[in-house]
Amino acid sequence: QVHLVESGGGLVQPGDSLRVSCVVSGVTLSRRYMGWFRQAPGKEREIVGSVNWNTGHTLYGDSMKARFTISRDSAKNTLYLQMNNIEAEDTATYYCAASRTGYTFHQNYIDYWGKGTLVTVSS
Repeated sequence: QVHLVESGGGLVQPGDSLRVSCVVSGVTLSRRYMGWFRQAPGKEREIVGSVNWNTGHTLYGDSMKARFTISRDSAKNTLYLQMNNIEAEDTATYYCAASRTGYTFHQNYIDYWGKGTLVTVSS
């Protein structure tokens, strides 16, 4: 059985840094992209970014690259999202996802989703 389990969300203040994690089990990640989406209250889900699990090459959604960094630990089958200089607009549920094998990272081609971790930014 496939599991994508996010952790690390919580209440933070503007300007803080936070790292969320996603532990993956039950699926081979070779030839897949792993990445993050987020969905803020009342808004559509948007892509944060992704990493090619084989090569480590990362791609980011518009405006995400400046403050967000995606990385992976292949030995631990764990994906990370480092968020720096967090802003109120970053309040959202962050979802880990695994792409279909051989496909790029797009919400129409996702094989597996995590249940999400909530990040709330408030002073």
